[in-house]
Amino acid sequence: MTRPCSAELPWNAGKNVGTKRPLTQKQIWSIRFHLDREGRLRDKALFDLAIDSKLRGCDLVKIKIGDVVAGADIRTRAIVIQQKTNRPVQFELTADVRATLLSRLRNPGGIRRRTG
Repeated sequence: MTRPCSAELPWNAGKNVGTKRPLTQKQIWSIRFHLDREGRLRDKALFDLAIDSKLRGCDLVKIKIGDVVAGADIRTRAIVIQQKTNRPVQFELTADVRATLLSRLRNPGGIRRRTG
């Protein structure tokens, strides 16, 4: 029995290609609950920011504190220049995201100590 040559099979054979389904509200709240329960403030802040902004991952990790903070407050809107298109993208930061970012900035170590 001969196996087919690797050149005959495409690299993505059997894999789902194309646009993936968006996360459901239940999945989003489940992820937020898990990150909150584990005390992972940094990850929760990035996740919330990703959901709100709909930015690509490469643009999301390049966001600087100055992009979302104005003085002692978190901005309600932020502007980021996308790497792929080189165009500015404006997005709104909801109250939940602002609260998460504020708690992250107050605790720069990123690990919340559990009580109890």
